Amino acid sequence: MSATLSTVSYLAAIILFVLSLGGLSNPESSRRGNLYGMIGMTIAVLATILGPQVTKAGYPWIIGALAVGAAIGIYAARVVKMTQMPELVALMHSLVGLAAVLVGFANYIDPAASSDFKGAEKTIHELEIYIGILIGAVTFSGSIIAFGKLSAKISGKPVLLPGRHWVNLAGLLVVLWCGGWFIQSHSIAEGMKPLLIMTAIALLFGVHMVMAIGGADMPVVVSMLNSYSGWAAAATGFMLSNDLLIVTGALVGSSGAILSYIMCRAMNRNFVSVIAGGFGTEGGAPAASGGAQPTGEVLPINAVETAELLRGAKNVIVVPGYGMAVAQAQHTVYEITKLLREKGVRVRFGIHPVAGRMPGHMNVLLAEARVPYDIVMEMDEINEDFPDTDVAMVIGANDIVNPAAQEDPSSPIAGMPVLEVWKGKTSIVMKRSMASGYAGVDNPLFYKDNNRMLFGDAKKMLDEVLAALKT
Repeated sequence: MSATLSTVSYLAAIILFVLSLGGLSNPESSRRGNLYGMIGMTIAVLATILGPQVTKAGYPWIIGALAVGAAIGIYAARVVKMTQMPELVALMHSLVGLAAVLVGFANYIDPAASSDFKGAEKTIHELEIYIGILIGAVTFSGSIIAFGKLSAKISGKPVLLPGRHWVNLAGLLVVLWCGGWFIQSHSIAEGMKPLLIMTAIALLFGVHMVMAIGGADMPVVVSMLNSYSGWAAAATGFMLSNDLLIVTGALVGSSGAILSYIMCRAMNRNFVSVIAGGFGTEGGAPAASGGAQPTGEVLPINAVETAELLRGAKNVIVVPGYGMAVAQAQHTVYEITKLLREKGVRVRFGIHPVAGRMPGHMNVLLAEARVPYDIVMEMDEINEDFPDTDVAMVIGANDIVNPAAQEDPSSPIAGMPVLEVWKGKTSIVMKRSMASGYAGVDNPLFYKDNNRMLFGDAKKMLDEVLAALKT
């Protein structure tokens, strides 16, 4: 393939990637967006392999790598459950970071890669290598820790070291000092020393940064690492002089940054406060500090009584959470929704931006269960409708429906926008127990007079509700 044809192919891939992002912005066009992305990536890979920079001697290595990667991807797609998607995404981010680090080192130790650079060009190229490895290392180690937290292999409790901000500042100063040492190195062997020191510090920083972030902020962490992986790819594109990689990385980096901003705004927090160490403790335990302990009587309800309330309602709002995902109850939720709508009940879904463990988690689950897109509403669209709602049914959600965010200024989640389910005529919360949510904050909703608790596995309870509705 000629250089001109390769450039044209790259341009087509870039256009498809932009169309893909546009399609993914709306549930109804998301399938088309995914298709554009897959076609664009196929064109990009083929244009790179068949381009002038790859010789025939490299084809066996590339084909072997593609085979291994495709096998792993197919295996993951077949065995990974929807509830495991957040940790899979975090793991994928780690691979992007690792690739940036390995490519950076390979590019630096290859004399042919920089033989044409002299003076300022050589300095700029080495800066590209240094920054690419720095971002890649932070992304890699941070994503590994995020994977551990999301998969419950590592506690969701934030680890806040004494003087952690001073530790971060000291690390930054050493990284800057190593950068100067690296740029002034006269040989590859000499430059490897500061490069390795910086890489070690970046890896430790990635671990420290994510370990200090509490469970409640994990959706922000996922989108933040997505942004980091994009910037790592863009930096790799600069060091390889690959325009497609630069543009693609910039698209991923900027979209991830925007998504992080949206997540932070949805939690009434700023990005810096999240990175500096977010709130949240280990799921199921009370918050370590702040927040008044709720009091009152918990009123249980059974599946038959729940069905009666739903049957007699005119307006129903369903609020899904991670508990629904764990129980894989989304298909039963769809069947109940379908049945109620056939009986003339108005049923809608209220989705909090940080419901689940990653942005859009609940939307994907509901789309998988064929819930119509037009009845799935965002928090800002549906919150004002709760006072006119007969039944607000919360399935496995906790923090996103916690009234303490509005009623208790001392609560760790004070100020966080939440779905105001307690304003409905009746709210029904489906949970296995009275344990607190991922943020580790007790929920006063459970004790309100108009709230009922339906205890048990969400799938089992909803199956019983569905059976009762059919009788």
